[in-house]
Amino acid sequence: MFQLNRLAPLLIVTTLLLSSCGINNIPRFDEAVNAKWSDVQNQYKRRADLIPNLIETVKGFAAQEKDVLLEVVEARSKVSQMNVSPEILTDPAAFEQFQQNQGALSGALSRLMVVVEKYPDLKSNQNFLKLQDQLEGTENRISVARRDYIQAVQRYNTELRTIPGRWWRRFMYAEATRKEQFKADADEMEDIKVDFSKTE
Repeated sequence: MFQLNRLAPLLIVTTLLLSSCGINNIPRFDEAVNAKWSDVQNQYKRRADLIPNLIETVKGFAAQEKDVLLEVVEARSKVSQMNVSPEILTDPAAFEQFQQNQGALSGALSRLMVVVEKYPDLKSNQNFLKLQDQLEGTENRISVARRDYIQAVQRYNTELRTIPGRWWRRFMYAEATRKEQFKADADEMEDIKVDFSKTE
């Protein structure tokens, strides 16, 4: 009994030290990454759900723009068919494919919006204007969700590589692996060429 009384304070101090030294950071940060990833997926799905109505509205005014409309439909189809399992976050090839498919859809939608400029009746159609506003809002939400995901992954990956997280990973969370990040598209990385020379 005497020995148990002497060990009790030691156990309490050890428990306090362990709970404050980051022993639970890896699973906590991992859950944060998963939550942010769910938000990214949710926003991309929201965008994909808007596309059929957008296509039908544009088709009614600009049926001759079949190539652009088909490009949007095909890009959406690729996005919809992709299997997005939790393992995608730790599989560089699958994550890159996901990002490429989403980027292709973004590009196709951008080209569609450029085509729309040729049709004043479509640009003034209330249904189209509403869809356009929803699409723009969704693109903003996607941007915010991606930013939040990037920050959560950065925190998680940093924890795996720094001490004491590195030690906890080795001894308690061996299954914890680095998560994938979004990368800037090639189009985003191109230099913008500005010409200030005057032409007379």
